[in-house]
Amino acid sequence: MNNKRVVITGLGTVTPVGNTVKDFWDSLIEGRSGVKKIQCFDPSKFSSQIAAEVHDFNLSKYMTPKEIRKTDRFVHFAIVASEEAVRDSKINLGNEDPYRVGVIVGSGIGGLHTVEREHAKYFKHGPEKGPSKISPFLIPMLIVNMASGQVSIHFKAKGPNTAVVTACATGNHAIGDACRIIQRDEASVMIAGGSEAAITIMGFGGFCALRALSTRNDEPERACRPFDKERDGFVMGEGAGVVILEELEHALKRNAPIYCEVVGYGMSADAYHITAPDPSGDGARRCMQLCLADGSLKPEEVNYINAHGTSTIYNDRVETLAIKQLFGDHAKKLAVSSTKSVTAHLLGAAGGIEAAACAMAIKNSIAPPTINYENPDPECDLDYVPNKPRKMNIDVALSTSLGFGGHNACLAFKKFTA
Repeated sequence: MNNKRVVITGLGTVTPVGNTVKDFWDSLIEGRSGVKKIQCFDPSKFSSQIAAEVHDFNLSKYMTPKEIRKTDRFVHFAIVASEEAVRDSKINLGNEDPYRVGVIVGSGIGGLHTVEREHAKYFKHGPEKGPSKISPFLIPMLIVNMASGQVSIHFKAKGPNTAVVTACATGNHAIGDACRIIQRDEASVMIAGGSEAAITIMGFGGFCALRALSTRNDEPERACRPFDKERDGFVMGEGAGVVILEELEHALKRNAPIYCEVVGYGMSADAYHITAPDPSGDGARRCMQLCLADGSLKPEEVNYINAHGTSTIYNDRVETLAIKQLFGDHAKKLAVSSTKSVTAHLLGAAGGIEAAACAMAIKNSIAPPTINYENPDPECDLDYVPNKPRKMNIDVALSTSLGFGGHNACLAFKKFTA
């Protein structure tokens, strides 16, 4: 099958370290953590009390007050990130065939703010008056597909439209699926990525109950420390990452800016456990292997891996093992970093912002660092670009995402050549 070539022409990010791609990238390179004590509710009774929240977020340029009231925070993030990505790509969607412009923006959890608020309203007013207090917009505000739905409405995009829900692998699956839609010539342009806003009492409390979160409450900015021996759990984040994917000839015809080419996509299942990764590393390894095969890439062609790197004991160990299994001797020559050390873990939005990080890394020939890497772990013995960015040529970058349920997704990005 003679697939169409797919390039990234626009990036959009809403993150705890900046609500533009420039601010996001500058924070990665400068190693400025977005982790602080939680401000949106009182976390004092929780074992973990820290997270990476989005601040200084302004919706007024993109949505009316009425539209804002009828949508959840995760949709707000998706709209703003998509707006930036479209603007960055310099595409005028009004001049495009709307039936050739599609959207896949996923979320791992969806409208948790809405669920908790409406649930509280019901119990506040009791069983007699409570039912009448439930918003008629409850369901369309909370369901995960509304990020894609609202973005398509916002841009009048009438092409392929769906949503991905694969926990922390969501963003990568969304971008990979969108890429294949263009490769099959079912669309010319796809708006793709992930959005998440799950830092709520129940969302945060659930992860605390799982004992998955870092409890380094007295040092928030040093809490997320992927691959470090003293890591003690991940840190929750929120935001959105969206890319504009275009069929190459379509992009060239309009002289679009091109960050890189998307050349490979692989996905697999651990089929092992609902939260823990397969300790053999098989699922993660196969996912990366399938991605390389899809892109007709040899392992030694890869320069940089933006790792899932969650700062949990098991993930970092298993991911390191998978990389060594697949790449062999070349594993020691790879630059491997986790940008979650700066942004924390954006769950379903992680793949979206990490795709943006890979695109910027290729464009600027810089591998972003893994900050807070202070105590090497003998079981995590690769080059994690510790603490400072590295100027280096990056022809091929991989981005891995591994989600609860055993979902694995890997994307391969390549420096664009005509």
